[in-house]
Parts: sequence; structure tokens; C-alpha cells
Amino acid sequence: MQQTTSKPTEPILLAAARIGTFDGQRALTGASGFFFEREDRLFLVTSRHVLIDEPSQHFPDRIEIELHIEPGNLTRSTGFSMLLYREGKGVWRDGTDGGGEIDVAVIEIERAALPQACVLRAFTPAHLAAAHDAIEVGDALLVVGFPLGFHDLLHHLPVVRQAIIASSYGLRFQGKGYFLTDARTHRGTSGAPVLMRDPSPTTATQALPWKLLGVHSSRMDIAGRDQVQDEALGLNCAWYADILLTLTEPQPDPTGD
Repeated sequence: MQQTTSKPTEPILLAAARIGTFDGQRALTGASGFFFEREDRLFLVTSRHVLIDEPSQHFPDRIEIELHIEPGNLTRSTGFSMLLYREGKGVWRDGTDGGGEIDVAVIEIERAALPQACVLRAFTPAHLAAAHDAIEVGDALLVVGFPLGFHDLLHHLPVVRQAIIASSYGLRFQGKGYFLTDARTHRGTSGAPVLMRDPSPTTATQALPWKLLGVHSSRMDIAGRDQVQDEALGLNCAWYADILLTLTEPQPDPTGD
């Protein structure tokens, strides 16, 4: 069967972004992220430790994401670079709560700097789970990202892993702002969106009919696990996505204008 790029692309694949971190021109790590739109502002969401991680001495000064640049032709893409510091201060937003630091960060993207024919999809506040939504342990999820940097090199698209909710959704596991998922994940998946199919999309979500439940962070393991006798748990931390409402709030102009 001959491949073609004319097939309509599932929108969630265009909502994810492959991230490369750099120190100058030196490549450091690969990770995942996704786009989030609030009113007229566009953000890139990923894990905080992708942008800065003190324990591992990971201090990139810029990131690069890959963008599709021709509607109907997924083979056309370009790299889009974003500096992480301005006048010595980090440009990303992150946060803390009663449980400590939250491993989620957002960077606002200057729309005017994007390629003119840029093709992407973005989640919005309408995609976040509501308090009345019936979300239970064992429910099916998808994690959309770039494990070990692996993806469709021709069409520049991510891959999807299946997952289930592995702890009570809505409760903060161990008092932290995340829930657990059961899924096979790898390095490079940090920052990926954790999604649930929306059975009743609204007008605001029908073009992207998924609920954005979390941001994949890292694998969960037990300190002192016998590396020979005991397998890894296969569980992962996903930070609740409602933190994005705080991180994308309009901020006062420091100049006072």
C-alpha cells in the first residue's frame, strides 16, 4: 500500500510537540510536550524538569520544537527555537502547592514568530476535567509523546501508548498533586499529555474530543527495590492538568503599561 499524506490526521497527534533541549548548540535531552490555548494566547506545556533539573545538573538555555508547516503535507516541518532565559530570568512559569513543587511548566509562544502556515492543534480550558465528570480507577487513557525520541520520522508525528488510571482520580496521591497511571513509558515521554476520550464533546471540544487529565512526569518506583528479584512497578506520575489554569493566568505588566 502506497503511503500518502492526504489522510486526515487525528488532531491529538498535532497537539503534541517533540522537544529538544540545548546548551547553546550542544544537544542535551529529548522530551515531549503539548500545546494549550487560553483566549488568544498559546502555550507549550511540558514537565518542569525538562527545562531545569537541579539534582541532575540539567540546565539548558533553549529548547527546540518541531512544527508542521504545510497543511495537507505532513512531511514538511521545521524546527522552532525558544530561548529559556531573558535578562537572566527563566521565561517559563511553574508553581508549587501544599505538597511542594509541581513538575509542570509552561512557556508562552509568540504567535507572530510562528511560521505563517504552521499546523497545530491546542487544548483549552474546556478540555480540562470537571468535578462532575465520572472518572474512575481503571478507566482507559492515552499518553501521546516521543518515548526515547521515537516517532514517525517521515510525517513528524508522535506515537501513543495505552494506559489506565491506577489511583483514585481526584485524590492527591501521597499528598502530591498527581495521580498514578499504569502504562509502559520511557525517557522522552516526560511532558506528554495524559488523555481520556470524551464521550460527549461540546461545541468547544468537538474538534479535539478528548479530556486533558494530566501531564506525564516520570515513572514511580520504590526505594530499596531488589533490582534482581523485583520488577519495576510500571506505574507513573501524572500531574493534574488543572494546574494549567493557574500557570496560564494573565500576569500584570511589570512596566505598568
